[in-house]
Amino acid sequence: MKKDIILAGVGGQGILTIATIIGYAAIESGLYLKQAEVHGMSQRGGDVQSHLRISAKEIYSDLIPQGAADLIISVEPMEALRYLPYLSENGWLITNTQPYLNIPDYPEYEKLMNEIKSLPHNIALDADKIAKELGSSRFMNMVVLGAVKILLCDKMIKP
Repeated sequence: MKKDIILAGVGGQGILTIATIIGYAAIESGLYLKQAEVHGMSQRGGDVQSHLRISAKEIYSDLIPQGAADLIISVEPMEALRYLPYLSENGWLITNTQPYLNIPDYPEYEKLMNEIKSLPHNIALDADKIAKELGSSRFMNMVVLGAVKILLCDKMIKP
């Protein structure tokens, strides 16, 4: 079993929290884990990403090559598209549909969503709305992580 996962979002959205939870679960399950993070401008709304490589066998590199990611988990739709070159042919994209409008030339929303929905394996959900309905918009990242769990449990991504 080997899974290569890329997490993407904007500083403050909880990408590193999701990475920590997945990493902890992998280690607790007796799996090997390598992780790499980029969070340079995260406190100023910059992009944040993490590579997670999980395997039953030892892993030698923490970076995922282009075209090799089994899963991209994104809490922001533009950031999801930024990492599409890493997605494997049979890979899945799970993303929040609500944009984080932090730049003046943010792409047209409809074009972003059309690109996401054109992928053969995608789950796009309004995690902000769901989290707010559950009691706090701060849970948005956990809603996205819940969608990942459902995907994995439904065996769409087989171990």
